[in-house]
Amino acid sequence: MSNTRVHTSSASILSDFKEITKMRLAISVVFSSVAGYFLGADNIDFVVVTLLAIGGYLMVGASNAYNQIIEKNLDALMDRTKNRPLPAGRMTNTVAFTIASIFTVLGLVVLYVINPKTAMFGAISIFLYVSIYTPLKTKTPLSVFVGAFPGAIPFMLGWVAATGTFSIEPGTLFMIQFFWQFPHFWAIGWWLFDDYKKGGFFMLPTGKRDRGTAIQIILYTCWTILVSLIPVFGVTGKLYLTPVSGLIILLLGLGMLYYAIRLFKEKTAEAAKKLMFASVSYITLLQIVYVLDKFIRQWI
Repeated sequence: MSNTRVHTSSASILSDFKEITKMRLAISVVFSSVAGYFLGADNIDFVVVTLLAIGGYLMVGASNAYNQIIEKNLDALMDRTKNRPLPAGRMTNTVAFTIASIFTVLGLVVLYVINPKTAMFGAISIFLYVSIYTPLKTKTPLSVFVGAFPGAIPFMLGWVAATGTFSIEPGTLFMIQFFWQFPHFWAIGWWLFDDYKKGGFFMLPTGKRDRGTAIQIILYTCWTILVSLIPVFGVTGKLYLTPVSGLIILLLGLGMLYYAIRLFKEKTAEAAKKLMFASVSYITLLQIVYVLDKFIRQWI
């Protein structure tokens, strides 16, 4: 019986740790950073890849823990978040703050070992997310615009980790993920509108699930597709995409646009949920296509 309790307790602690750091989100961010590194590196250094993955996870985990400390009382109001460790009472603010602080320091140190610019952008990301984006979520729909900045850093962070420089190439990667944030998070805001309303969060540009919001989702989806295709034209330095890969990206984008248009027509939570999944598929597959395009060109 004692061993069973210990096992259950250990599993619960691990589950709460994964929840306070939002492990799945953190892993997706790490994936973006590693993809950016592969695009920027002339030679793959797996020590740097490992440091980038660890440092990236620590920084995202810290941001998420700080976020949940700040929003503890609001999380308790929403069905989606009321069972998180803090509002459910399974973890104290002190423990969460300790985790966040340790992760912040360790994350910055690990990223600094790669190069100072990587650590600088990591610090900017965590500052924007915690100090500006999080407080604005209950005050204005512009919080999504602010949140798009730290949200867009991971893809370009990998390039900076590989090269130690910020130029047009990581700037382009930043723009791709920046514009993508809007249809993605507005889809989430539409899907979970009623739950967000309980917590007093303003996620949609018009504040409503209406025609205006749907139109903006379509427009930003189009911008995302267009920006994603810029490297095909050879104007983004070392970041280049062949026409074949560009066509694949276009088709993926049209798939995402299809779901954005469906949301415009149906204006339902289910349509928004499908768009959200389509947007996740788009950015993930885009990063894979970009990386494969580079290495296939090198092998050929």
